[in-house]
Amino acid sequence: MPETASAAAPRTLDEHAVQAMLRRLAARPEAPWLHAEVARRMAERLPVIKLRPQSVIEWWGALGASGQALDAAYPEARRWIVEPDAQWQSHSRAQRARPWWSPKRWTGAAPEVVTPAELPAHAGQLLWANMMLQGAADPPGLMAQWHQALGVDGFLMFSTLGPGTLPELRELYAEFGWGSPMAPLVDMHDLGDMLVHAGFADPVMDQETLTLTWTSPDALLAELRGLGGNADPRRVPGLRTLRWKQRLADALTARADAQGRIAMRFEIVYGHAFRPAPRPRVQSQTSVSLDSMREMVRSGRQP
Repeated sequence: MPETASAAAPRTLDEHAVQAMLRRLAARPEAPWLHAEVARRMAERLPVIKLRPQSVIEWWGALGASGQALDAAYPEARRWIVEPDAQWQSHSRAQRARPWWSPKRWTGAAPEVVTPAELPAHAGQLLWANMMLQGAADPPGLMAQWHQALGVDGFLMFSTLGPGTLPELRELYAEFGWGSPMAPLVDMHDLGDMLVHAGFADPVMDQETLTLTWTSPDALLAELRGLGGNADPRRVPGLRTLRWKQRLADALTARADAQGRIAMRFEIVYGHAFRPAPRPRVQSQTSVSLDSMREMVRSGRQP
């Protein structure tokens, strides 16, 4: 069984490794291919949203490779792109830069690129987060930020890697006693529980498994490195040697099929939920904040 993290056993990530991974990914001209493919699959689910959102928040937009899909779906919507820091803000602006001859320069406003702290509360009617949750050390805390960012009846759509990701690589590492190749990932049922705890309603979780193949160990390892890195604090400390890398390549080659292709599976988890109006618990004496009261009035609901 794959190792998972849950609300009862929170994720433990090496924050320094996560930051190094993000710096490396920010230096790449494009987001990983797998992220773009998942964004395309997520966009096929947009018709389930009956309301046409007038404001859309894209969380970690440069890494999510979803700009074209959201532009096509909601060309008139106000767009916010939330990035983790200034380096990613610059990267996101460079990705979204339009050529001087593009007619899009004269249609619509450019997305506003901000950090989470700069995003106004209740700014969006749709919050879209593609393939970034696996890089979060505190998923419940992140979901609380998402809840704060959405207005009443706002809709959340996200995707992430699930614990069924790369079982072949994990089995190989276990066989050779090489420690952990990746940090534990969160099961989709636990993610659903976290959404409810954060205040979201009617979460719907589902998953699919994608199988990718490569013609060589070098191509496989290059793609995996382009997806991130090993942020598990229990990974083997120190640098690997060239001899170890050759052993890894030989072990991967031995697992190739009759056509010489090496296969790896990725579990992709999708989550959907909406932000309901606040419902304060009724007690003998109940206090309701002014912001919560305004939201209930706007939604036409009784406290």
